Amino acid sequence: MTTIYIDDKPYEVREGSNLLHACLGLGFDIPYFCWHPALHSVGSCRLCAVKQFKDEKDSRGRIVMSCMTPVSENMRISVDDEEVRRFRAGIIELLMMNHPHDCPVCDEGGECHLQDMTLMTGHVYRRFRYKKRTFRNQYLGPFLNHEMNRCIHCYRCVRFYRDYAGGRDLDAFASHHFVYFGRLEDGVLENRFSGNLAEVCPTGVFTDKTLKRHYTRKWDLQTAPSLCVHCSLGCNTIPGERYGTLRRILNRYHSEINGYFLCDRGRFGYEFVNHHSRIRKPVTGKKGRGGNGSIPVTEGDEVLSSLAPLFHYGAGVIGIGSPRSSLEANYALRTLVGPERFYSGMSGKEAALVNAITEIYAAGPAPSATLRDVASSDAVLILGEDVMNTAPMLGLALRQSIRNQPMEAVKKMGIHEWNDAAVRIIMQDEKGPLFIASPQATLLDRLSRETYNAAPDDIARLGFAVAHDVDHTAPAVHDLPRDARALARTIAEELKNAERPLVITGTGCGSMSVIKAAANVAWALCRAGRPASLCFTAPECNSLGMGLMGAGSLEKAFEAVEQGGIETAVILENDLYRRADEKVVDKFLESIQNIIVIDAVETRTTGRADTVLPSASFAESQGTMVNNEGRAQRFFRVFVPDGTIKENWEWVRGMLSASGRVGGESWKTLNDITAALAEEMDRFAPVPGITPAEGFPVTGQKVPRQSHRYSGRTAMSADRTVHEPRPPDDPGSPLSFSMEGY
Repeated sequence: MTTIYIDDKPYEVREGSNLLHACLGLGFDIPYFCWHPALHSVGSCRLCAVKQFKDEKDSRGRIVMSCMTPVSENMRISVDDEEVRRFRAGIIELLMMNHPHDCPVCDEGGECHLQDMTLMTGHVYRRFRYKKRTFRNQYLGPFLNHEMNRCIHCYRCVRFYRDYAGGRDLDAFASHHFVYFGRLEDGVLENRFSGNLAEVCPTGVFTDKTLKRHYTRKWDLQTAPSLCVHCSLGCNTIPGERYGTLRRILNRYHSEINGYFLCDRGRFGYEFVNHHSRIRKPVTGKKGRGGNGSIPVTEGDEVLSSLAPLFHYGAGVIGIGSPRSSLEANYALRTLVGPERFYSGMSGKEAALVNAITEIYAAGPAPSATLRDVASSDAVLILGEDVMNTAPMLGLALRQSIRNQPMEAVKKMGIHEWNDAAVRIIMQDEKGPLFIASPQATLLDRLSRETYNAAPDDIARLGFAVAHDVDHTAPAVHDLPRDARALARTIAEELKNAERPLVITGTGCGSMSVIKAAANVAWALCRAGRPASLCFTAPECNSLGMGLMGAGSLEKAFEAVEQGGIETAVILENDLYRRADEKVVDKFLESIQNIIVIDAVETRTTGRADTVLPSASFAESQGTMVNNEGRAQRFFRVFVPDGTIKENWEWVRGMLSASGRVGGESWKTLNDITAALAEEMDRFAPVPGITPAEGFPVTGQKVPRQSHRYSGRTAMSADRTVHEPRPPDDPGSPLSFSMEGY
């Protein structure tokens, strides 16, 4: 740590950081635009000025840009010096000279960094009286709106898009004092992380076009901590709701996983929650099974009462779970049907791959890698996985990892990592070792040192050969082609020379040999004294959680029905036609008298069901997921859905209760199911402690889901009543559906 003096008071800060970062961490309000904690410093906006003094005797000092100034022992600065204040006010006035001042109609209003910094510097009066510079806006695709006239030229957009995310179709175009940030011509932005421009931009130049279609002011959004459900990484998100409609998703910072960013799939893939294909009422009938169609049922309790006789002890019932449902929902179904009749809902091949991943993690010695670990690794081998398709944020982390080995040379020159402009000038196109072995070309190939395209079995042989070259006690591979043998030696040498080597694979190839080969490489590195890590990608958001429950595969469920005695099947959030051959699924469904499906959207499986129960989406429910690294995380309900939609675990609990089974009456909240799960299965024992309990608040109030400026609660329900409605109750949760709270 280093001691610095700010306005004559001593403070301890981290050695090697820049002055702006240190001051912000101490709680000082220094305005800034171009600096970003992930993008670091370039010193382009000149707004973060402070005054630096030589020593305690110096009374004049000099103005410096805090984002470009490294902290040093006994440094003396002033944040509130009058000359510095005037300098910052002048800078913001120049930046605002051509700004349209259209805050009342700007989509960024309510969370605009420019608004905050303008007020912070005291610029409240406009003196500029001349014609403003104007630009033509571009069409950038279905996700982002472009309003170039609001630009203040902080360069954050191109620094993120080109330097951090690797996009090539957006740039800064300049002629004299006209600087334009956009594409060479109108067109859809090609990078898979382009949606982050809406958060990175400190003004309203790039805004969320999906929110614009059903816009609401940001302070009127009801939010809650949640998780992305579109891949296995478990990125943390903040969904926002208004009038029963999910309006947008923002990134929620998590230092070990997604950091400050999201992929476009996670940011914009939420519209299924609002889609017309949502199931909103219970449906009974022989729809799709030779009957007269479906009959919507208004009351869910009526359906549960009619289903109760099916679940008495000894009844022939099986349950098919889902890797896209929470641990609690799957466990509740397991309790309903019994452990021996509960199946994972994954195909046998997929279940075997997921089980192998969990066993490899448990066996060690190579630990599972977080995305932060991936970004800090300095030599990477990818075996058989197209990470930009299966887990895009893993690809973004890999883009950062290839900078680590060249960064060592930069550090030896005395240049700090946060000095982004200098680092990139010195580093140029130097890249660290990234080796990709995959069945076909991937979007990361141009970043790799060498690529190897082959069939999965040949990729596995390459991996085993690398493991043998790292540690000769590992099994040898014979008859390997000459080029593959040379590549294996090169990869092994680079991994052995690295300080933080990493091996990545997953279920994308559907090959058990590839997964075992990746584990062998990591284990060989650990035996050779290198602290290697393993990173596996899984098919869905809770695949590893489903694997840890130890349930049988979908094929086992088909075999159980063939053996006879099964009359009822409860299918939890699973379209079986996506898991198995159509004829096999048809035969399975035709062999069962009563098919009960709990799902949120219509699928081919719901079309064959006797009873369909409307399940809440991820934004309307809560539960626990286990991501690709084995990390259990809780997501919370953002809003209560209308109608008879219930959380999937609530439907199962209702079946238990209606049939008089154990668990139906004792499970009052989700926390009760979580506790029962942890008590029955030792591997889930830590899960109840991952989130604050209902009694978390020390102030007597819960954490509010709504902003303190949230408005219109009476108007929202004026068609039913003009009285202030009572907020929904949320027992077992540390959050409240209210503006009031801690």
